Amino acid sequence: MDSRFESLVKQLQDGSIDRRTFLVRAVALGVSVSAIGGALMRVEGAAAQEGTPAAGGELSPATLGMPGIEHITTTDKGTINIYSSWPLTGASEQIGGDSVASVELALEIYGNAAGGYAINYQALDDGIAANQGSWDAAKEAENATMVVNDPDAMVYIATYNSGAAAVSIPIMNQADPGPMAMISPANTAVGLTKEYEFNEPGQPEEFYPTGIRNYMRVVPADDIQGSASANWALNTLGAQRAYVLHDNQLYGKGVAEVFRRTFEELGGEILGFDAFDPEAPSYEAVMTGIAAMDPDIVYLGAIVNLNASKLLVDMRSVMPADQVAFMGPDGLINQAFVDGAGDAAEGAYITFAGLPPGELTGPGATWRETMVERVGHEPDAYAIYAFECAVVALQGIDQAQDKDRKAILDAMFATEGFNGLLGTWSFTETGDTDSQTISLNVVQDGQFTWQENIGASV
Repeated sequence: MDSRFESLVKQLQDGSIDRRTFLVRAVALGVSVSAIGGALMRVEGAAAQEGTPAAGGELSPATLGMPGIEHITTTDKGTINIYSSWPLTGASEQIGGDSVASVELALEIYGNAAGGYAINYQALDDGIAANQGSWDAAKEAENATMVVNDPDAMVYIATYNSGAAAVSIPIMNQADPGPMAMISPANTAVGLTKEYEFNEPGQPEEFYPTGIRNYMRVVPADDIQGSASANWALNTLGAQRAYVLHDNQLYGKGVAEVFRRTFEELGGEILGFDAFDPEAPSYEAVMTGIAAMDPDIVYLGAIVNLNASKLLVDMRSVMPADQVAFMGPDGLINQAFVDGAGDAAEGAYITFAGLPPGELTGPGATWRETMVERVGHEPDAYAIYAFECAVVALQGIDQAQDKDRKAILDAMFATEGFNGLLGTWSFTETGDTDSQTISLNVVQDGQFTWQENIGASV
């Protein structure tokens, strides 16, 4: 197909031109009637499936994902299974539940079909309800093993926690007959994909025993989030002295380490870098000791399930918000964290890799409105990325047109120029998104309130 005609088709798909303009310009290019008719059938057929006009439709196969990928709606080839795995109970109930609803929305938009196959989706829970829903290594390994042993399973949308990903990536990587695609909406630990000076020894190679990369993530990693946070704390907030705490997990310790190193490199002073006990009944003694060192800011690398709210409550008992700032990463951008801390959460600064739902425009705004109707509340921020993962998977299946794990993995890994809820992005050679948007949010009146984009600032 002539490149000029391809460009016209893409403009029709994304609503830049209407049908009449498309026809006039295509004829002027000398395109055959059969080629014009075929293009119209593809574009209008995909949009009509969802009852959405081809031009201007914001949530349809014609406007989402990579341009020019034909969405195949027939199901005569059989069934393909897609699984997700993340915590669904306790403090993670809203995070997990909203992400499941978002994946289901994407599948409905695509008619629960792709590549000639009917698509079945099953949401797995890798959390332990008795432990505030926190992820469990044995449960995640069980989930991943079950999925790779399902011959109809082609894509694993997982995980939420970076530590869980460290468990399951090698399992998916050694699947029979070959590595299976794993795509995460939330993992941010740098060592899962990239060479980095702060990585644990052996990372990331230890996660890919076959030597083949089978893991992708649609969210920016902590080398971006941690450094942007440190830069903002020092150069915008004006904090000169920081105390850093972490939960000693792959994610929490990792992002805290990036914050610490960057803060020091930029000229700030680190008063301490310590792990806290998630099972401690009180942190008053810890916080009294930190307060005596006169910090300007306390940075906490942790997830909400590991007693982070209690830690903030005890911090505020000895360090008022007007004297010492509190900052944390996206593992805390959860309403359960704010509700658990109550008044102590007011003024807390929390970062997030991307934009919160309320700041989305275009297709993102349409997604938010639809999700509010479905779940009855403002959707969790990571549900945005769960939707993106599902669309990447569906387009991979559409391109492969075969129940072939390698073909689907290769198609997904080659995602480029993806039109999503957060703008346009591509995967790098390591399976990372090239997006660098990092939101700074502050808790006001018990809610997260977006402040600004602080990404790509270091």
